[in-house]
Amino acid sequence: MTERFSVGDHVSWNSEAGRVSGRIIKVHTADFDYKGHTHRASPDDPQYEIRSDKTEHNAAHRGKVLRRLDS
Repeated sequence: MTERFSVGDHVSWNSEAGRVSGRIIKVHTADFDYKGHTHRASPDDPQYEIRSDKTEHNAAHRGKVLRRLDS
């Protein structure tokens, strides 16, 4: 089972530019439009909206690609 995260959790993920970290700002449990694309989400497989620590860019990812960081 994929780890669950909450708003405010500090996480990291791998991007084209390397490892990125940020804080979860929203948990999506239903399909949603993000940057012109429909992202699939459900209560059993949520997607997380995350704001990068470094650039303040927002990204959306599934929990399976996220790693919890110590606060």
